[in-house]
Amino acid sequence: MSRLSLEDRQTIAAGLAEGRSYAQIARQIGRPTSTVSREVARNGHRDYDAADAQQTKRRRTCKRVTVAPANSAEDVQHAFITELASTLTATGMPRMASRVFASLATSTTDTMTAADLVRGLGVSPASVSKAIGYLEGIELVERHVEPGSRKERYGVGDDVWTRAVRTDSSGHASVADVADRGIALFGDESPAGIRLAHMGRFFASLTEQLRGSNLADPTVDDAMTIVAALGHTRHRMTRAQLATTLEWSPRRLDDALQQLRQHPVFADPFTVHENNAGYCLQARPDRLSAQQHAALQKLTASTDDQ
Repeated sequence: MSRLSLEDRQTIAAGLAEGRSYAQIARQIGRPTSTVSREVARNGHRDYDAADAQQTKRRRTCKRVTVAPANSAEDVQHAFITELASTLTATGMPRMASRVFASLATSTTDTMTAADLVRGLGVSPASVSKAIGYLEGIELVERHVEPGSRKERYGVGDDVWTRAVRTDSSGHASVADVADRGIALFGDESPAGIRLAHMGRFFASLTEQLRGSNLADPTVDDAMTIVAALGHTRHRMTRAQLATTLEWSPRRLDDALQQLRQHPVFADPFTVHENNAGYCLQARPDRLSAQQHAALQKLTASTDDQ
């Protein structure tokens, strides 16, 4: 009988979470009931985790062999997802929220259902629901409802980090406000008041830096998307073509183009050149010296002659 796969262990975890018996789970994965009972006993019934059980089995196997076989692509990808989740947890994100976010961020599809996450992570629906609620609260996950259906799907949007910065900015301002109230409560010369004053100044400064940098403005992300689109096409595009290709409203396009006019640095080392025919990217002339310009022109002429 072959060893249990990660998929088998995920099925076991999902079955336990749904309250199914060992015999029912065994029939589902085509194994003896004793195989399931031993697997759960080795890795804990109440907190059985498919990913942890797979890692534990891999470590036991490595100890028994002299030369370990090369990792499969699936194993390498799983190891990366585990590392990403652990890294997020180390920043203070709850463990289950980190695992759910890592799964969504590395998914081969744009979105996943709660059932997909339950099967993939081998955890209970309640755990996934709680993690999704947390991630939505800090705007790291978007909820979508399929047209003509009540089924909800979850994904990581392209502008997730812009929105996360905005959320952080608001959160930092709230901390500064609470610190100010604490100073009034404890007294500005008390030990607590002095500590709260330091905290308030730090978070107030951080808020100003985030807001002043324009990173929290969603139109900044849109401006750089226009630069990417023009760089991808390598030819001039009209306003109508940009709006249609990017699926933006005229108002959204205007706001992004205004950002590029006010802050050309967003397109660096290019500039967005505009005329009656539309928009295109042009290299900034001040980025290259006269010698570099001459060398590039010589190279271009040589390439054209071939």
